[in-house]
Amino acid sequence: MEILHFEHNEQAAQLIASFYDTPPLAYIHSFGCQQNVNDGEKIKGVLADVGFGLCDAPEQADLILFNTCAVREHAEQRVFGNVGALKSLKEKKPRLIIGLCGCMAQQPTVVDKLRQSYPFVDLVFGVNAIDTLPQLLVQKLTGGKKRLLQTPVERADIVEEVPIRRDSDFRAWLPIMYGCDNFCTYCIVPYVRGRERSRRPEDILAEFRQLVEAGYKEITLLGQNVNSYGKGLEPRVDFADLLTMLCQVPGDYHLRFMTSHPKDASHKLIDVIAAEERICNHLHLPVQSGSDRILKEMNRHYTVQQYLELIDYAKAKIPDVTFSSDIIVGFPGETEEDFEATLELIQKVQYMQLFTFIYSKRTGTKAASMPDPVTHKEKTERMARLLAVQEKIAHAETAALVGGTQRVLVEGHSRTPGTLAGRLTNNLVVEFAGDEALIGQYARVHFTSSKGTILKGELV
Repeated sequence: MEILHFEHNEQAAQLIASFYDTPPLAYIHSFGCQQNVNDGEKIKGVLADVGFGLCDAPEQADLILFNTCAVREHAEQRVFGNVGALKSLKEKKPRLIIGLCGCMAQQPTVVDKLRQSYPFVDLVFGVNAIDTLPQLLVQKLTGGKKRLLQTPVERADIVEEVPIRRDSDFRAWLPIMYGCDNFCTYCIVPYVRGRERSRRPEDILAEFRQLVEAGYKEITLLGQNVNSYGKGLEPRVDFADLLTMLCQVPGDYHLRFMTSHPKDASHKLIDVIAAEERICNHLHLPVQSGSDRILKEMNRHYTVQQYLELIDYAKAKIPDVTFSSDIIVGFPGETEEDFEATLELIQKVQYMQLFTFIYSKRTGTKAASMPDPVTHKEKTERMARLLAVQEKIAHAETAALVGGTQRVLVEGHSRTPGTLAGRLTNNLVVEFAGDEALIGQYARVHFTSSKGTILKGELV
């Protein structure tokens, strides 16, 4: 399909403006992971660059765009439900443009379903085509035809300097790489985001400097597997090298990263975290299962013993380090013995946080064809047992912090009326009384009590 190209987005802006009496408004909703959130910020930036304003309600919009996630079936069902609910709005506003992009848009079955069952959808494009959105909109406005594209999963080059409109003025996402080479048997990501491609360190450093100079207090590096950063780059720079380089930038900020694959996590990386005070003393290290048999079926390329060795090394090297992880319950063929091994691992590590999921079958992955005799009821019962174990650990870990004082990043108003919420470097939240002028700044807070996994405190 031919795409109109422009030397500058100003040309697209002029063409788009000619179709509206007032500046058009866009409603953007992003589902899924932090990478999707960052993609959503780029979509907003591209649209702002061609004259669109942003609105918070679909009813106000001239363009509605769902930026989608394909990791779990429930996420896809939510998207289709949201898209279906727009049919009546489209009937009331025939000129309304409805679009779907992101990971779901990379799946041929989804594009076919949209063509057949959702004829009121006008635009579909994939994760690597955000910069082409102005052209797609002009094509739609000038030609009146739908633009449902099967976007290639990979592009030859990473497109730099895409306009971005960040959702926060003190916390920022910073992608350092795209795609994934791991092909875990349960995961659709390599099929919808392509193979690993690392950004050049000089491009990352330039964007990082801009964020620090703009006053951002917390910057999170993003990648499906940040620990494998640098493959294919010349000269070779690994992730630990990149962290060391970024930490040389002067400023008052914290540095986080995700996601960190255990098979590529190294002692060198942990040593850098220990040495650099700007890197948060918190490690998100997804283990997925505590059973070596299940880990092999998942194609994770590490054993429980190797994982625990990394944990022990980090505990020895990084003062007050805390851990979080991802756990999949009910992977095809998981036995009670396998599940008990996961509970045992949780007890050994003493995670501060766990992100837990019941296995979700993804068509196109190897695990989708594996025998899965365990009933959904059994899986939900296992999940309840796991959460009970983790809740006890997390409550104890949180309570152990009472009496201490830390510097926290004040994020906004808390759920408790009249108080603010701040986040510790270990990702826990503390609530305390304070002036809203503190939002977006650091504050020292003394922890006076805890309730569940929420700390209560007072300003020092």
